[in-house]
Amino acid sequence: MGLAGFSSEVTKGIDASGLTAIVTGPFSPVVYRLCNFASEFTSSGLPLNILINNAGVMTPPFALSADKIELQFATNYSGHFLLTHLLLETMKKTARDTKREGRIVNVSSIAHRVSYREGIRFHKLNDEKSYSKVFAYGQSKLANILHANELDRLLKEEVADITANSLHPGIITTNLFRYFGIFEGLMSSVGRLVLKNVEQGASTTCYLALHPHLKGISGQ
Repeated sequence: MGLAGFSSEVTKGIDASGLTAIVTGPFSPVVYRLCNFASEFTSSGLPLNILINNAGVMTPPFALSADKIELQFATNYSGHFLLTHLLLETMKKTARDTKREGRIVNVSSIAHRVSYREGIRFHKLNDEKSYSKVFAYGQSKLANILHANELDRLLKEEVADITANSLHPGIITTNLFRYFGIFEGLMSSVGRLVLKNVEQGASTTCYLALHPHLKGISGQ
């Protein structure tokens, strides 16, 4: 089965009608902006069934976010952590009111296996001298997984009808490779022939966020 066939297969049977979802895209993970967004969304009275923490940046040169957190950790993890925390009560209320399972999906990466030797270096997050752009990316993706697992534990304690999972979407031809220098051109040209396109890459996330076969599956 080709990638196109795989994409159709994993999304078969999915029905998203009547659901409200938030999917994070390219954004600046500035605390006050996230707080403002969450406050405005909560005030709107809209339900929230699905939260997909998808925004990401990969292997940039060392930089700090506006909140003085290493850029990859801020974009890939801490911004999502904060947004999830701010929207969680809305998701719980939606699940109770609609009697329909809510789902939180953290888009991680197989690169979580390539982190710093210590795992997550909270004591050296902003240490430019020892910064490795590859290890820092793996560190942020490891944090995504640990976040989903801890959410699962807490939600089960509260008997909240919300699942939390993380996934590796595969290698997709996007601008995520923009910091790879000459390799970016190779990924753009050759990658189109052998890697997933955006639609195919998103199908795995949609499957985890929506498919009825995964009802009750959490902490994975």
